Amino acid sequence: MNRRPLIWFAICWAFGGAAAAGLNSSGVWLAAGAGILLATAAVLGKQATWQLAAACALAVCLAAGERLWADARNVTALPALLAAAEADGPRAAYAAEAEGVIVSAVEVDGDRAMFRVEAHSIHVQGEAAAQPLRERLIVHVRLMEQPEQAIAAAWQRGAKVRLAGELTRPAGASNSGGFDYRRYLSSQRIHWLLKVKGTAAVKPAPGPKWTAAALLGRVDSARAWLGAQMEQLYPSSQSGYMKGLVLGIREDLDPEQFQQFSRLGLTHILAISGLHVAVFLYALSGLLRVARISRERMLLILMLSVPLYVLLAGASPSVVRAGLMSVLGLLAARMGKLKDGLHLLAAAAVLMLIYDPYFIEDVSFQLSFIVTIGLIVGVQPVRQAMPRWRRGKSLLDLAAVTLVAQIVSFPLTIYYFNQFHVLSMLANFVLVPFISFIVMPLGAVSLLLAIPWEGGGKLLAYFSHFANEWTFAFVEQLSEVDSLRTIWATPPLWWVAAWLIIFGVIFRILRSWTMQIAAKHEEEAATIEETVAIGAVHPYIVVKENSKKLRTSLYLLLALVLIMIFYAFKPDLFNRQAEVSFIDVGQGDAVHIRTPGGKHILIDGGGTMSFRKPGEEWKERSDPFEIGEKVLVPLLMKRGVREIDILVISHLDSDHIRGLKAVLETIPIRSIWWNGTVKEADDAQQLIKQALALGIPMYSASAGMKQQVDANTKISVLWPLAQKEEAVAHLEEQNEASVVLSVQLFQSVFLFTGDINAATERAIIRNERQQNIMDSNEKTVSVMKVAHHGSRFSTSAEWLDYWDTLGAVASVGATNTYGHPSPDVISRLNQAGTALWRTDRDGEVRFIVTSQDLFTYTKIK
Repeated sequence: MNRRPLIWFAICWAFGGAAAAGLNSSGVWLAAGAGILLATAAVLGKQATWQLAAACALAVCLAAGERLWADARNVTALPALLAAAEADGPRAAYAAEAEGVIVSAVEVDGDRAMFRVEAHSIHVQGEAAAQPLRERLIVHVRLMEQPEQAIAAAWQRGAKVRLAGELTRPAGASNSGGFDYRRYLSSQRIHWLLKVKGTAAVKPAPGPKWTAAALLGRVDSARAWLGAQMEQLYPSSQSGYMKGLVLGIREDLDPEQFQQFSRLGLTHILAISGLHVAVFLYALSGLLRVARISRERMLLILMLSVPLYVLLAGASPSVVRAGLMSVLGLLAARMGKLKDGLHLLAAAAVLMLIYDPYFIEDVSFQLSFIVTIGLIVGVQPVRQAMPRWRRGKSLLDLAAVTLVAQIVSFPLTIYYFNQFHVLSMLANFVLVPFISFIVMPLGAVSLLLAIPWEGGGKLLAYFSHFANEWTFAFVEQLSEVDSLRTIWATPPLWWVAAWLIIFGVIFRILRSWTMQIAAKHEEEAATIEETVAIGAVHPYIVVKENSKKLRTSLYLLLALVLIMIFYAFKPDLFNRQAEVSFIDVGQGDAVHIRTPGGKHILIDGGGTMSFRKPGEEWKERSDPFEIGEKVLVPLLMKRGVREIDILVISHLDSDHIRGLKAVLETIPIRSIWWNGTVKEADDAQQLIKQALALGIPMYSASAGMKQQVDANTKISVLWPLAQKEEAVAHLEEQNEASVVLSVQLFQSVFLFTGDINAATERAIIRNERQQNIMDSNEKTVSVMKVAHHGSRFSTSAEWLDYWDTLGAVASVGATNTYGHPSPDVISRLNQAGTALWRTDRDGEVRFIVTSQDLFTYTKIK
């Protein structure tokens, strides 16, 4: 510890900030007390000096105090409006006018323009103007006509602006484990959204020329101009990829292509990081050498050029970290005091966290620093443990780097992205050097050459066209090997920390082991007999005994790693509880059931309705919000759903099936139950074709079907009636043909009703009385899904009385225009004594079922 004080100081600083981010104030001071005790123990154990222990304890306290101070200051300047919004509900909106300065680049995508504003005054209708103040807002401008795209694209960072629209709070997480947009924006000190209709409600004006925002606006213009040049050099299928690779502009990257890179763990290639900065510095230093610049001036020029490159590359946390480390390293080299990489990394981490303590929660920041630490610490010992081939030395060096990067990034990969592809290492081994040392330099040089000589730039870019096509084909082939793509539930944080610590110890053991093996080879010239003859213990014997101990420790740690992998892959192996989750997918249905035996059933997948008219194709966004891809699939993966045993499609309306496209693309499906009909809608046709192409067995569900899923789970289908014709029927109006079924988990019965109305409810009751499909103990329903989202034509008093329903859940969107759930339905539920949960107000509603009890949890309290 005494030899690396800055590193331990940085670790303690990060620990203090992380503790303050995840704990309340009492917990923070308990964590600080624990840090002080650990520092004292290190001193008593002679692992650290009192000065280092005091510095580390001070780092914990200062970092925790800074984060608490930042949290205390991170509040809205509109407290009265916040109190009103909390009373009115999370979807409350207030007519408002704001004046301020645009402080971000303006992003235009389809029918939306988005940017950030630092407001100096906000006037909410019916209240006095709040002025002066500093309130950061996210502004969403809904573009009404196609020409408004060009108007919005002309707005610049640094310009003054006056806006009129609706002020709302960002949405919080309405599903357990779901993305919390409100928390994300709060970490950037933003507490309100301003939704504006049309560019007519935005009044821009020139702002001061020499403010930070105005200067960054010029950088935005330069990046946009360089991006436009890249579009001239590469075909449309490659330009978005090359802009992301060279300039860090990822907005135009094909979403499907990005998904393929993501599956193989290759997205770090598209994020500007240390490797990109290193290539930039290497190329620039080569040019400076050709110009015969002295070493001192070269270092100075490189230091001054790094911040410019960081800005042009988008200034993400990963590129800021790399740039800061580069500047510190160049400064140390110029002063003749260059230290090792870990010291530079530690200094960069502390400086970034002092500047903004919220960086500790940024995924890019975490991955960037942890992977870099792993490479610095782990590559050398892993490489030394490999064979010492002369001809394949460079390949073994690359294999060591790839292996260590995979090991260190693995816990964060499954924690944040919940998937890992077995071919990820192969993809990184082949593509990282190929893209970093061939494609990216070609792209950068062709871009620079095209500025004075467009023809020369295009000629040079032509060679990388083939490289890109090969890259895309290679990534596509590997990503489609679904049998080697694994899904992991989100592990606990202690598991992530334990993994990193264990491999830190393994790297240290490997270093000691390889050093001792080298020492053993040096001593092999002497004989043990000669050592015994002179009455001494030969070093060879000591080395042999130590090597044996290290080898034993290494094997024990590797065995522990295997246990941890098994625990992370099967976290619910001994869980014998059932769980039913009514997921909040807006105005639609999606229910996930985990049975006591670990089987998974999904009923519907939500989906947003589309009302696009011919001629409105310009409104389509490059990466539109899709409920399956953005909400449903991430939730299922976080919960460790590696395959779905039964997918029930109640009927083929868009609000029940559009989210299922992403589910079928991502999670294996063993069987599909649906109502046995088809309709002409494109989404319905595509879903059926997709299921058939994947070879998923499809079964037409009909009244009387039963299946014992496991020992404590039984499914009974109540509707529709069996079709007499063998051919699949065509049915445009699907509601009354919804699959209605009950799922019995232990002694609790859940009834799922699709979108049927009261007439179909009566038909089901008549058929049930005639056929006795359900046993008598199944007719007391614990929880019923309210039919048709609570339409007033459904959930009749007769229906409620027949099933003796204890509780009901209405899957409804918070901003639905149908008035769901209807006051009539709510009244009937109240009269029947049936408790009601609503996804628009309660968020996700989860029921935990045991052999004796039924517990209820809601996301929004």
